Amino acid sequence: MAGRFAPRTARPPLPHQAAPTARGTGLSAATRGTGTGLPPAGRCDDTPLTREWTPPGPLDLRLVLSPLRRGPADPTFRMAADGTFWRATRTPVGPGTLRVAARGDRIGAEAWGPGAEWLLAGLPALLGADDDPDAFTPHHRLLAATRHRRPGLRLLRTGLVMESLIPSILEQKVTTDEAYRAWRLLVRRYGTPAPGPTATLGLHVMPDARTWAMIPSWEWHKAGVDAKRSSTIMRAVRVARRLEEASTMSLPEATARLELIPGIGPWTSAETLQRSNGAPDAVTVGDYHLPGIVGHALADNRHATDEEMLALLTPYEGQRHRATRLILLSGRIPERRGPRMTPGNIAAL
Repeated sequence: MAGRFAPRTARPPLPHQAAPTARGTGLSAATRGTGTGLPPAGRCDDTPLTREWTPPGPLDLRLVLSPLRRGPADPTFRMAADGTFWRATRTPVGPGTLRVAARGDRIGAEAWGPGAEWLLAGLPALLGADDDPDAFTPHHRLLAATRHRRPGLRLLRTGLVMESLIPSILEQKVTTDEAYRAWRLLVRRYGTPAPGPTATLGLHVMPDARTWAMIPSWEWHKAGVDAKRSSTIMRAVRVARRLEEASTMSLPEATARLELIPGIGPWTSAETLQRSNGAPDAVTVGDYHLPGIVGHALADNRHATDEEMLALLTPYEGQRHRATRLILLSGRIPERRGPRMTPGNIAAL
């Protein structure tokens, strides 16, 4: 899940959504490692573009960026021992690698690959510059205390739909370990090595839509992905360009666009739009654990249903996703009493 604030009917454009003459306006020529402007599109070497940005308030990089990580061995995301964060992604202008680190009250970033300029231009949005934490008013002491302890929580916005949609589909109706394994195997096999000095990190950029569409059925099977999920991904990548348009839509419009695809329901659309759109009201409905967690935290009801969860979150309408993030960060999680979901292994069949 990701975060929220009052839904907007219009979003400021990200770099790939702006007019061509406006692209890259957030970067000066001095940000180029060689000091003479930006590299031509498609150029990829080990000389990064750089940028520094001052956030408007407290910012905890781990809290902000953690929703992008799909397991501890995610080939598209790493947190290094020195506290820096690495992200490999496929931008509208090509693959790119982003390295982000806190430098006092500023954020320093470096980027490599054809998508480097796009990534740096979108750095503020990625780190929650479009988010408004002050729009959230706590109505429970638990949430007020958690917000006070976690002032650096902001809701990220990647502006990229498919990079969050595909792993969310993989997570449907299976354990997280199964989904993370499938994502890891498929990205490493069909993705491309991330540009920049990433060899020791093992970073990969996820496949493009055409490559996803050409993965044979037996490779999905070997990755532990059943036909229902792989078919949903196939349907989505065929209209990837139309789905990417959802990143500039209001939450209701974006949800409707994603859920036009058979196999994409409220759970998957919410998990995607929390990340791609920074949607603070994209509450995750249909989750196996979340209703019980919210019910336990707000009403001492560990067996709450989706309907009961939504009723408890009514005071936070417009900010329901942020409320659930704060609940998860509060530590008030019910103890496990029932059996865990048994992982499947269709690859062995």
